[in-house]
Amino acid sequence: MENKKKQFKAKAYIVPVVLIAIMGLILFIPAGTIRFWEAWILWSGFSLITFFIAVYFSKKSPEFLERRAKVKEEGTTKKAPAFLKLYYLGFILPGIDFRFNWSHEVAWFILLSNLIVFVAYIFIFYVFKVNTYASTVIQVEKKQEVITTGPYSIVRHPMYFGMVLMSLFIPLALGSYLALIPMLLIIPLMIFRIEGEEEVLSRSLKGYKEYCLKTPYRLIPFVW
Repeated sequence: MENKKKQFKAKAYIVPVVLIAIMGLILFIPAGTIRFWEAWILWSGFSLITFFIAVYFSKKSPEFLERRAKVKEEGTTKKAPAFLKLYYLGFILPGIDFRFNWSHEVAWFILLSNLIVFVAYIFIFYVFKVNTYASTVIQVEKKQEVITTGPYSIVRHPMYFGMVLMSLFIPLALGSYLALIPMLLIIPLMIFRIEGEEEVLSRSLKGYKEYCLKTPYRLIPFVW
């Protein structure tokens, strides 16, 4: 059992390393240069926080990293339309924008946007600490309980709030107004995601319906 845990901890670092590498390729290849200074700031901060999360949970909760590594999803009938995946263009367009100098974003706003991205990512880490059942797939596990503390006392899906905030400011952190257009698709994408997740949780997680009555807002307080 101990050897199995050690093997899993070692494998737990593979996912963040691959993610960091892919992020670097997505940012710099479209730009056609490594002189994309906005990308260096974003990529460096993203890499640091991602690796920190991997190290932290490999020691505190390896099971959490195992959940985050899952990709197969079942049990929900709410699937987002395929065209919403155009959202991913929001990560590719900044490099093209930089190459052809389409946007002319001022440096202070780029730095401020990077700060907001990093704060949003740190907030997501905080959500992970509060709820280690947060997974990349919609599922309910044995012994899973409804989390009602911390950010979950304000909205039912704080992780998605952090993801939306982070996503909307990534194009601006990369100096691209143009990339913000496809990135806006993160909003309907998250709406479909939340509706699918709540379908499963209401059906399979004891106490979730009561939690919904106590915490009426799903993503943004006083809005939705």
